[in-house]
Amino acid sequence: MKFDFKDIDRAREILELEERATLDEIKRNYRVLSKRWHPDKCKEKSKKECHEMMKKINLAYRLIMKYCENYKYSFKEDDVAEEDIEARWMRQFGKDPLWGKGWE
Repeated sequence: MKFDFKDIDRAREILELEERATLDEIKRNYRVLSKRWHPDKCKEKSKKECHEMMKKINLAYRLIMKYCENYKYSFKEDDVAEEDIEARWMRQFGKDPLWGKGWE
């Protein structure tokens, strides 16, 4: 399955996630938003508005989780030990004109 960045980014915004999030953060935000917008518990807004927002939250969560399911985790010793992912990225791709900062 191919994912469109705009769809993933919109789902991230609906779930009130930063640009980087752990699975625990994704699940926590989903639970918090579900409690806030559930039509049976939503008091400040109309039931219809809450229902529509719940649909958006559920769709966003499903999309993000499907995206995360397809992520390949590395279990190599070097990758597991690496704490600074951005430093590793720069070592691997820093001078690459497409992925890094180019040949400064």
